[in-house]
Amino acid sequence: MKQFIGNSDILFITLDTLRYDAAQQAWQAGQLKTLAPFLGSNGWEKRHTPGSFTYAAHHAFFAGFLPTPLGAGPHARLFAAEFAGSESTDETTFVFQEATLPQALAARGYHTSCIGGTGFFNQQNELARILPGLFREAHWSPDLGVACRNSAVQSVTNAGEQRVFLFINIAAIHQPNWFYGADRGPDTLATHTAALVAVDEALRPLFEKLKQRAPAFVIVCSDHGHAYGEGGYFGHRLGHEVVWTVPYVDFIL
Repeated sequence: MKQFIGNSDILFITLDTLRYDAAQQAWQAGQLKTLAPFLGSNGWEKRHTPGSFTYAAHHAFFAGFLPTPLGAGPHARLFAAEFAGSESTDETTFVFQEATLPQALAARGYHTSCIGGTGFFNQQNELARILPGLFREAHWSPDLGVACRNSAVQSVTNAGEQRVFLFINIAAIHQPNWFYGADRGPDTLATHTAALVAVDEALRPLFEKLKQRAPAFVIVCSDHGHAYGEGGYFGHRLGHEVVWTVPYVDFIL
């Protein structure tokens, strides 16, 4: 990661609530036209999230604890806040003294910009200002929220042209998502997947813009999954496998 800091744009996208199995199924079915070229021959990487809901997961992400690869570790992290005794940093890790990645990149000349999606980014109360407050610039509107059919498109539109560390939390897959694939609720795994397909298409113009600029290091992952009745569980912020297992990919544009 060190080689990219200061030499490329950085784009970090969280596809809020996206399950690994839904993401992989959509890739296998050829439904992810924008992301497919970056997913290789095996599709999404299967990882475990450090948090079972948005707020917890993003605090971990911004400190450098991205979803953890499966298998025996330790796994070297891309970036990490300085922490004595860390076993997951090596000579390739971008280690910083600041508490979070947005603050570290701002100190190194990046314009940091957050485009929020779910409620923890809406800046409407003190709790919802904590994560956006890590960035020099933060945007949220109802058009970016969980109940908006076009939230993914609006997120991309607001990305703009300036060279920044751009973080986008896309809310489209988060409940409610029934309107992506049905005439009425409830949400299902099928409408969850249909929302991902809509997001994939909405990402196309953003990627096209980035290709015309300096190189960009891109991270796309989920913060947690969502249960639709598996084992009697519904929702997230719980310890079911479908919540803890998330898709991940990083690549260069």
